[in-house]
Amino acid sequence: MTFARRTFLRLATIATVATALLSPLDPAGAAALNAEQKKTLAEVNTYFNSVKTMHGDFIQFGPNGERAEGKFYLARPGKIRFYYNPPSKVDIVADGKSVSVKDRKLATQDIWPLSETPLRFLLAEQINLAADADVAGVSVEPDLVTVVLSDDTTFGSGKLTLIFDAESTELKQWTVTDAQGYDTSVAIYNTTVNGPTNPKLFRIDYNANMMQRRNN
Repeated sequence: MTFARRTFLRLATIATVATALLSPLDPAGAAALNAEQKKTLAEVNTYFNSVKTMHGDFIQFGPNGERAEGKFYLARPGKIRFYYNPPSKVDIVADGKSVSVKDRKLATQDIWPLSETPLRFLLAEQINLAADADVAGVSVEPDLVTVVLSDDTTFGSGKLTLIFDAESTELKQWTVTDAQGYDTSVAIYNTTVNGPTNPKLFRIDYNANMMQRRNN
């Protein structure tokens, strides 16, 4: 499996389990949380639904200590882009109908319908959907809120730890733990919310896929 495909699957897993946090809790999960924890989750849900555009920087740490950096851009509904800085050759973009994962080193591009990927939940105009994930724990501290989610989807079983700023409820960092127990952590910073965005950021080169199929 290429680095580009692994990266997309990790991002897709993040999107899937994040929607569990932003959706109504199932009865079993709700029963395990106290009033403060339920209030905190509701505040995070409200914050995310107020975010229509966002951009910023990210740092990603892999399970073997590998590090990658880049920039991300989001415009709801349906659009997101992840630029990885060199030496990485990965470029991930959703244009509202499809998701493209391009590996410039291997000269390959995989495209999936957005409606068939977990990213459709994260990029929905209003995030308020039930998801197949369980809230395993919520920790409310003076400066940080930590939410641990377990998840079992077609993209694999695992656990997600989300860290938010306690005052603003802004997402600061997440760690994905896969079925083998390997962690991948991503920290975001220098974020701008609801600022102007450039539609050209979210364009997919469909012609490249046609050329790729012809050459294979």
